[in-house]
Amino acid sequence: MARVPILRVRDLLVATVQEDLRDSDAQALEVDLGLALERTEAAGVIIDVSVVEMVDSFLGRLLNDMAAQAKLLGAQTVVVGIQPAVAITLVELGLELRGIRTALDIDRGFTLVRQLIRQERLRGTARAQ
Repeated sequence: MARVPILRVRDLLVATVQEDLRDSDAQALEVDLGLALERTEAAGVIIDVSVVEMVDSFLGRLLNDMAAQAKLLGAQTVVVGIQPAVAITLVELGLELRGIRTALDIDRGFTLVRQLIRQERLRGTARAQ
């Protein structure tokens, strides 16, 4: 079983998938990510799937679940590096990745997650006033 490393970079967590995920690996990532969010109180999550060549409906749903879980724990999520074949498969499976923002690469992912965090903080400030 290949665990996905989750690194903390300032107030972000970065999970870099290093090989195609088996169902058990994906479920472990979901649990590990939730625990890491609880422990670190990170404001954002980047999930790098650039090496993932195959995806099924289970993994697609799990990505949605991870983003929803992160949102409930106060973090914005961006998935980076989705390959064209994976995108095609997700569309063919009819999976809408609701609540998941995507970016082409890790650099754009960092930019996007920072923007999302800033927007969320501004909304929180506006509500508090």
